[in-house]
Formats: sequence, structure tokens, C-alpha cells
Amino acid sequence: QKLEAYLGLKLLDRTTRRVDLTAVGRDFLPRARALVQDMTQAVERLKDMSLRSRGNFTLACIPSMTTHVLPELFREYAHGFPENRIRLLDGSSNEVRDAVLGGRAELGIAVQGDRHPDLQETPLFADPLVFICREPHPLQDRTSVTWSDMRDTELIGVSSFMATRIFMDYQLARRGIRLQSHYEVQHHATAVNLVAAGVGGAILPSSTFQPGDRPGVRKIALTHPVVRRKVTLLQPRRSTLSPAAQAFRGLLLKAPAPR
Repeated sequence: QKLEAYLGLKLLDRTTRRVDLTAVGRDFLPRARALVQDMTQAVERLKDMSLRSRGNFTLACIPSMTTHVLPELFREYAHGFPENRIRLLDGSSNEVRDAVLGGRAELGIAVQGDRHPDLQETPLFADPLVFICREPHPLQDRTSVTWSDMRDTELIGVSSFMATRIFMDYQLARRGIRLQSHYEVQHHATAVNLVAAGVGGAILPSSTFQPGDRPGVRKIALTHPVVRRKVTLLQPRRSTLSPAAQAFRGLLLKAPAPR
């Protein structure tokens, strides 16, 4: 009756004994059924997303997380939510922040930086810088090395835009050590490839390399001082995560810190 009043048309002929569709009502009935079916399916889809955390989401992260940390999480996530899909945007910490702030990613993983009022930051783990070299090397049998030991070591440089390079340059400068390198790369994975090829050593976050990744390549603790980059999880402060992103966030926060 409300629809008839809104349309100014009769859809049903009513008597005390029966109700029949009018000609307009008969024409409208298939469309009405389709509308109800579409609405029912849409509501069920939303209900399914809520109950089973189904859906797709975009994650922005620094490239070093894709070496060891994220592959394990992705496998676990795929096992628990096989129908979900993750779109991965890898870039610098600043690019990760911009992606989350701009709504291009629901979650971001970056090195801790300046606080932003529109971002919620959750600490994940502290990632110490280590020295990586290929055998044979004068420092290969040491259980730890110091920053001063880098004085005569050929180091593969990482881009000055990366947080790792900022930490490294500061510690070397404090000791009056000038970086000796004929090579500079953009990504940690490229540095590992060059180390494995015998080009030189590298100072990298510990999570980017695990013993056994490359034959003959050693990871040695770097001390005096131990320098750690702090990795954080970013999300918009005033936005609600989708069920799919919320499920991944839960797995990430429960994951053990890499060694």
C-alpha cells in the first residue's frame, strides 16, 4: 500500500475474498522478485564476510618483510581463509605511510618514523642490524663484530632513502668511518645477492637473512652498540578494517618475532 501510494498506481486489486495482481502489478512482479533476491544475496554476502572474515584487502609493506616474515604469514592466512585475496604494495616506509593515509591500503608495515595523527601504530618487533659476509672473509669466524670492525671492510651500500642506510651511516660517522663501497643498491634482497656472489659484505636487518638461505654466507651479530630498527603496523585511526584485513591483523600480532 505504501508503494502504491508512492507510485500513484494500483498493484493489487483487493476484495473481501481475494487479492489479485493488476496488469501493472503483473508486469512489476518479476522485477520485484529480482530486487528481493538481490537484496537477500547482498545481505547474506555481508553476513558471510562478518562471520567468516571473507573478502579481499590491500597491504602496503617495506620490501624486507617479503623475505621471511610475510611468506609464513601468507601461508597461514591462506590456510585459514582460502577464498580471500591480498594485494601487496611494497615500497619505502614513507610510501607505505602514504598508501595507508591515502586509502590505497588498509594496513601497512613500516619502520617506525614520525607519528601522524591520522595513523594508529602498533609495535611489531625490533629488528637488529647484522653483518653479512661470504666465506672466506676475515671476520667469518667471529660470533659478533663491532662497528669499528667495519673500518677496513668493503660494504655494499643500501640506498640513502632506506632506514637501514640512515642507521648505518650514523653509527659509522660516529666512529669516523667512511663507507667503502663500489656498489649501492635499492633493496636488501639485492644486497644479499651481491654478498652471495662475493662482491662484498653488507649491514642489513636480521630479518632479511636467515642461516641456510645462501650456501657459504654468514650472519654475524653487530654490537657496540646493537642498533635496532623498530617495525610497526599502521592502520587508519578513524576507519574500521574490513573483516579480511582484521583477520590478517590478528595473525600478524600473534606471530613470533623474527630472529
